[in-house]
Amino acid sequence: MACLEQAAHAVDAARADGDKAEWEGALDHVVFPSPQPWAPIVLGLDVIEHADGGDQLEFLLQVVWRDLGRLAVDAAVNVACWCDTDHASHDVDALRLVVGEETSLPRAFQAGAERLIGWLTNPRDADFWRARATLPPSRPV
Repeated sequence: MACLEQAAHAVDAARADGDKAEWEGALDHVVFPSPQPWAPIVLGLDVIEHADGGDQLEFLLQVVWRDLGRLAVDAAVNVACWCDTDHASHDVDALRLVVGEETSLPRAFQAGAERLIGWLTNPRDADFWRARATLPPSRPV
């Protein structure tokens, strides 16, 4: 657990505004809740950065249950916008590490946190991320 806390503190330190991240935990999901049509979140963070023109950036780090009762660490950055293509959700970059197959939970969480920190040090400009994902420039709303 100390490894997870250290990684979480490193994410807090990387926040541009100096605010602590708001981590959410679901105690009812600590034990595998049986297969679900969605991935039950055990621990998660969603950092939202509002950008000019109505776009926003979402930086995610989550510990989730996958099928068959396996934990995974998911990290992602996406552009949420008002365009006609894939409205409100363009995944720019993502990482998924399944615990037990590829790594342990502490190592997977550390890798996800490091990826998130790297994304948080990049510009908070939606057009930067749009270009990285080869999306068209944003249109004013």
